[in-house]
Amino acid sequence: MAALYALGAINAGVLAVGRWVGIACMAVMVIFILIQVFWRYVLSNPLPWPEEAARFLMLWLMVVAPTALRRGGFVAIDMVQLVLPRGVGATLNLILMAISLIVLVVAVQIGWSEVTGFSGRFKTSSLFYPTGDGLEKIPRSWMMASLLVGIAMMISVMVELIGRQIAVMAGRGDQLIEIPETATVGAE
Repeated sequence: MAALYALGAINAGVLAVGRWVGIACMAVMVIFILIQVFWRYVLSNPLPWPEEAARFLMLWLMVVAPTALRRGGFVAIDMVQLVLPRGVGATLNLILMAISLIVLVVAVQIGWSEVTGFSGRFKTSSLFYPTGDGLEKIPRSWMMASLLVGIAMMISVMVELIGRQIAVMAGRGDQLIEIPETATVGAE
């Protein structure tokens, strides 16, 4: 139970940071889209970078997905569990979470290969960052790292949820700290 409490506290902190990163990405993404709308439709001269920058930030919104996973609320799965006897529903839930964990492990391997593999060696076509020697194109691996980070966060959350489900099935659910509703700074 101590390890489960520690993992829950770590996940809560990391997910809070992820939500702030997601809010920042969303705000900057909207600004970039508005810039592109102005240049494309008012000046009839679209810029090459805002759409790619918006896609880059959209991928980094992946860091908000683990919060949704931790909060739960998968309607179809929840409904099936409610109509089944309690033990059967709990077992089904544990099996589905274990399958999800396997899928996430495979996904993190794919994400790792995207970051470190052949495609990660290429650079974006129109996004640059400043260096001491001028401007350098942003590596595509920086964009794909969003998938790796988000899925790794989801694995951590899934391990916590599996631990919590096992504690409930072992009759220790009353000792668990409730996962609080997360404040999203009015972004909801």
